[in-house]
Amino acid sequence: MVPISAGTALQALDAGRVERGQKVLILGASGGVGSYAVQLAKSFGAEVTGVSSTGKTDLVRSLGADHVLDYTQDDFADGARQFDLIVDIGGNPTLSRLRRALTATGTAVIVGGEEGGRWAGGFGRSLRAPFVSLFVRQRLAMLASKERASDLERLTPLLEAGQVTPSVERTYPLDEVRDAMSHLDAGNVRGKIAITVFSNDGGS
Repeated sequence: MVPISAGTALQALDAGRVERGQKVLILGASGGVGSYAVQLAKSFGAEVTGVSSTGKTDLVRSLGADHVLDYTQDDFADGARQFDLIVDIGGNPTLSRLRRALTATGTAVIVGGEEGGRWAGGFGRSLRAPFVSLFVRQRLAMLASKERASDLERLTPLLEAGQVTPSVERTYPLDEVRDAMSHLDAGNVRGKIAITVFSNDGGS
């Protein structure tokens, strides 16, 4: 079965029109969607930089990222580097910071919403992005992902060939769902976690 996170990562890269040889930045590279985005971008021939916290930089390197930035020490928008494509998965930087890290005609894709936003329900930045794009050469887009059969057809051979692999930190039994969610909410998960619903003998 192809995970939904992999489909979201693929759709984000499609929205960004990723191409071989491009420099791609993944914000949130150690998460469920980000871990797939890193691998998929590499499989498409991009030079990938992943951003994560200190304790997860080793995971991002193991996923195949060419460069890794620790967001507690490194500023991706410091002007030292620019990217053709930025996939922002929950990073929540301002649009101006995203633009500063893009090439003159680069693209930023914002995946999902963020906390806050009294009027826009956490989607204010995503809703402003297409409007800003009307007045600049850079392209700022938002992604509202959905399940697509075509994604499954494209992802299955990559998964079967081992070019893309799920990054599962830990599997929890069903009676430890509360602990699993606490671990997830604390931001400590490296990749994904899984919940075991059935035992090996087929029982619940």
